[in-house]
Amino acid sequence: MYSKGIKEVFEALALGPREHLALVGGGGKTTLLFALARALRARGDRVVTTTTTKVWEPESRAAPCRVFAGAGPDWRDEVRRGLERYGHVFVGVRVLASEKVSGMPVEYLDDLFRERAVDFLLVEADGAARKPLKAPAPHEPVIPASATVVVALAGLDALGKPLSGDTVFRPERVAVVTGIAPGGKITAEGMTALFTSSAGLFKGCPDGARKIAFMNKLDIPNGPRHAEAVAQCLLASDVRPDRVVAASLAKGSYVLYEADHEGNI
Repeated sequence: MYSKGIKEVFEALALGPREHLALVGGGGKTTLLFALARALRARGDRVVTTTTTKVWEPESRAAPCRVFAGAGPDWRDEVRRGLERYGHVFVGVRVLASEKVSGMPVEYLDDLFRERAVDFLLVEADGAARKPLKAPAPHEPVIPASATVVVALAGLDALGKPLSGDTVFRPERVAVVTGIAPGGKITAEGMTALFTSSAGLFKGCPDGARKIAFMNKLDIPNGPRHAEAVAQCLLASDVRPDRVVAASLAKGSYVLYEADHEGNI
């Protein structure tokens, strides 16, 4: 196995000229969503950010323009005008009494991705209650069928901690997927299982969509060692994702892990 540092987030994710990304898991989805939107805008791409679940209303204000589909039937025209003027539009249905923005139906997003005015559609497709680790419930995640890339996130700060509700969202599901008993230590092997199990983070990934395992919090103590341990397990797996990345979203740094040129792990 070898690793290399990468400067830009869209290079770390190996994105093509036009993509529909769904972000799932825990450990920094919203931060990645808007970091990627800023980087793509800086190179001139037109970007729509949105969610199929819910995001906090103040977080949606990271976009320079917001459009709410619940406000009327002309929301697609508003998106086109917003992209023309600002280049980045956040789309939701409405602001709820809970101060969250309700997510878009997947069929709306499949239709929106057909718009040639949209270069990149970035969707937060899962919720984790701000926990670094999770496993999906039966109704999760909510991924549009037109997604070309699914990025599954996990926080390296969960490793070595006990499997409990303090660290993990849906700990009972994580226990089933990883085989770690409640209260047991979260291991690199357990995190690998979340990335590779059919009931894990990539559950519901559309056929043909590329799978990217994304570990955040590389900047914590022992972060590089933890990331290397998980990457080693992932690259040795028979169901390895298409790409294995670790990052410090706080510092804007990214590392790609790959097998060596002989295919050795």
